This record gives sequence, structure tokens and C-alpha cells, in this order.
Amino acid sequence: MTRIERRSTDILILGSGGAGLLAALHAKSANPELRVTVAVKGLLGKSGCTRMVQGGYNVALAAGDSAERHFMDTLDGGKWLNDQDLAWTLVTEAQTRIRELENRWGCFFDRNPDGTIHQKAFAGQTFDRTVHKGDLTGIEIINRLAEQVWARGIERLEEHRALALIRSADGGRISGVLLLDIRRGSFVFVQAKAVLLGTGGGPTMYKYHTPSGDKSCDGMAMALRAGLELRDMEMVQFHPTGVLAGPGTRMTGTIIEEGLRGAGGYLLDGRGQRFMHNYDPRGERATRDIVSRSMEREIQAGRVNEAGGLWLEMKHLGPDKVAKMFKGMVERCADMGFDLAGDRVPVVPTAHYMMGGVVFRADGSTALPGLFAAGEDTGGVHGANRLGGNGVANSTVFGGLAGDAMARFIPRDGELAPPDEAALDAAMGAALAPFGRAPQPLGPLRDALAALMWDKAGILRDAGGLAEARSGLDALEAELHAAGVADGMRGFNLSWADWLNLESLILISRAIVAAAEAREESRGAHWREDFPHTQDDAAGLHHTLVTLEEGQVRLSWREVAFTRLRPGQSLLTPQAAE
Repeated sequence: MTRIERRSTDILILGSGGAGLLAALHAKSANPELRVTVAVKGLLGKSGCTRMVQGGYNVALAAGDSAERHFMDTLDGGKWLNDQDLAWTLVTEAQTRIRELENRWGCFFDRNPDGTIHQKAFAGQTFDRTVHKGDLTGIEIINRLAEQVWARGIERLEEHRALALIRSADGGRISGVLLLDIRRGSFVFVQAKAVLLGTGGGPTMYKYHTPSGDKSCDGMAMALRAGLELRDMEMVQFHPTGVLAGPGTRMTGTIIEEGLRGAGGYLLDGRGQRFMHNYDPRGERATRDIVSRSMEREIQAGRVNEAGGLWLEMKHLGPDKVAKMFKGMVERCADMGFDLAGDRVPVVPTAHYMMGGVVFRADGSTALPGLFAAGEDTGGVHGANRLGGNGVANSTVFGGLAGDAMARFIPRDGELAPPDEAALDAAMGAALAPFGRAPQPLGPLRDALAALMWDKAGILRDAGGLAEARSGLDALEAELHAAGVADGMRGFNLSWADWLNLESLILISRAIVAAAEAREESRGAHWREDFPHTQDDAAGLHHTLVTLEEGQVRLSWREVAFTRLRPGQSLLTPQAAE
């Protein structure tokens, strides 16, 4: 029998990004007697995607802007695939949350000379509404939230990786979560009255990607295995400007934030010519899906620089101005040998964000009683394309709401339910499976996955390529399940971590491909070359639903509910839209 440590808590939060930390703080504030535990794959305050946010936080604050205007921009950007109630919650609650971040939790954002919060331009929006702290906004938010968590008696399980969501013995609710203590290489089962899934997404199954390599869509994979539905999984966002730093470095794919294009930066082809106005009248300030797609067309046409990518140029704005406005980006590029302020930087589109995810409600609750979700693990807020700046707003808004909801849920419906012991044993057995096989290098398998997803299920898609991706993923999954890991010290076993990462990534890749094959239209981030006319209307619009049954990905459809507006309608008055 496999040895396992057993613990219990009132609330278990998986992940320490904006969603997880705000959920912990809200739950603890609502009921200080609750035991709240945060489990994180890395170190609290030093890991997660929120910390990597550069650009900022979208919120309607200034005169002339409004929640209604932000809502319309979000729907237009999402091509009407958004859950409108979730989108409305995002834009209205963001107005409260941004003030809470400053006045309650200690975040400090850049100011105008008159003392008001400064807001900069981001692509795809009709108003400059992106609040920021220079170009390192995420570090400011996570540093302050982590300080508050440390000060409030919230328990931490650092370097603990979530492996499986375990239902109760009767199957009617969640019992807890199986974790791997990475330091010791041993299992921990944490029983909880409520669990928040806030591990973030991280589409690192693509050749070029922005998240760190330890991000592997674990939360979505665990939700699928636990029987939950994922929606809109074909909608993977590619950020237009990832640094092309060269082979053999993980810095390739690192974002140069969107605010540079919002401030007037140019995208140039290999000959030094601007090209975005050939694709969209907004030029470089078009939405991320359009800019990434346009860049990919330039690359495929061979109009590239010597690195095989395109150029981002800022020097026409004045090197001193650029260095002052984007200090963090200038320094990051200098670390890689590029002069962002005074020269050009080679860039390529890079996989960035999952618009799809777990089906959830505005209070964070899901179809599994006791399980809540927030942030990039969830789907529905952004529809077919996320506006830059709406991501960290999403995490903090819905993380806070989930924390409030869990604090209400526990006195009413919370219980420490006994786990399904067979499911717990099966989950441990699945995690230990590679130790019973001959060790095999996993690097080639990871490289093969990255190339397959980039070439066949990336920015530009068609039926033939997606079919190749599906069969290729089946082969890679079989290869992974035949591959072993050396059974030496299990603490900090990086090969074991790679194996577990690949298992999650291949499963979520299968979900992406299944949903992409089913959607025979081009909409937002999902572009089908065999159905090349973007569908901006929403006649008969459905969103995809993916489930996992006996190891097989199953897909169904659900009609989109237009709960507030139908296409062609607007919440804006003529004056507000000017």
C-alpha cells in the first residue's frame, strides 16, 4: 500500500496567483475562524502567471469611460462567444476590486500629475483604461497580496503539486485533493470542505509560449478527469510579440507587453516595412487574434528577418521616452542582447492564454458541490478572444468573489466528506506508473508535442492539419505511457515532474484539437483556413463542451445564451460611443 499523509482544512486553495491569493484573503476576512490553506507548485509570491503580468488591469475609471463601454469592448473582442453575465460581472466588479487592491491590500499604481490613476492604451479597446505599475504590474499585485497572506495566518503548502481532485465516497461532492510533496516525493491527501481551482492555464504545449515551463494546464486536466465540462477549448490566445531570442534558451517566447504597440510601436517585416494596415485599419492596435494571425501570414510568406521572425520597433518615439515608459521591458530586452529603446527587437507570435476552461458560475461555484474555480482555469469570461488587460482583472475579480462564496458555503453546506478511497488509490497509482517502466528521455517527446501543436493546431488551422494533430497526439500519449522515469530519489525529481507535465499537456491538447475540429468556422482566436471568413455575427452560435469518458475526449455543443444583449444591440448611448 502506498504511504500517504492525510491532512484537513476548511478551505483548500490550489494556486497562488491573483485568483488564489484574493480568494484566500476574502475567505479569511469574511470568517477569520476558517482554516484556509494555499497549496502551490512553487513558492508563494514567486510563482504563477499573475506575477508575470506586465501590461496592466482593465477597468473603467476615467471620465468618458464606463462599465457599459468596457462591456461592449469585451463582447466585441470575444466575438459574442462570452458568457455575458460573467463579462458584466468582470467589468463592474473590477471597479470595486481595483480600489480594494490599492486601499485595502496596499498595491500602488502609476498616477497622473493630478493624482488620479494613470491608464494607458491597450489594443482592441475604445478607451485608454489599462491601470498599471510601469510595465511590471503583476509583480506589484502579487508582492502586496503575498504580504497580506503571510500576515493573516493563512497556511501554506509550498512546493506541493496538485495531482487529482478526489470526490467523496458517495460521489456527490468533492472530498479533497491528492497532492505531491515535491520536496520529499511523497503523497499528501488534503481533505477540505471547499476547494478552489486556481492553478492557471499555461499553453506550454506550443513551440513558442509565454508562461514558464512548469505551467502545464494541470487544473483543467484534473477537472476533466474529475468529470467536469470544459468549454471553448479551441480558443487559445497567441500574443503577437514574443521575443525571438534564439534556439536553446527559454527566453524565446517571453512577452514584450502590449502597451508598446498601444503607445505607437511599429511591427515591421524582414525588410523593415510596416504591414499591419494591410490587414486591419487599426494597424498594430488591432486585437491580439488579428495581429498574431497577420504576423503568421507574413512569416509564412517568407517576409522575415534573419532570425526567422519579424521586428518590433520603438525608436521613432524617442529612446529616452521609451526607456522611461517601459523600463522593465527595456531591461529585459537588454538582458537578451537587444536594444528595445534605440533599435529593433525580433519577435514572433507566442502562445499566451487559454480563453476556455472549466464551466463555472459568477460566484466561482461549479457543477461539483464544494469545488470552486477562478482565473485562467475557467472559461466563458473572454469568449473567443481576451482583451489584453482583462486577464488579471478576471483573476482578481472572480478570485475575490469565490473567496466570499466559499466563506458563505461552509457554514451552510460544508463538510469534511470521506473520500472515494478507490479513486484515491487509482490516482496515486497513475502518478507512480512511470517508475515501473524503463527510463526514457522526455525532451524529444516534449519537442515533438510543441512542434505538432504549433504546426497543426496553432494560429492557422484546417481540417487536414487538425486530423494530423489528433492522430499525432494519440501516438505521443502512447509513447508517454510507455516511457519510464528512473526510480532514484523522488524528492525534486525533475524527470517525474516532466512526465506529469506532459501527461496534463497532452490531455489538454486533445481537448483543444477536438474542439477546433468541431468548430467549422473562424471566430476570434480560432482561425480555420478552410472556413476563412470571420463570423462576427452570432446567428445560431454555440460553444463547445469537452468531457472525458473512459479516457476518451467527448465533445458536445450548447447554444450561447444572450442574457443581456443580442448582436447589433449596444448598452452605449450615442454620446458615450463617440
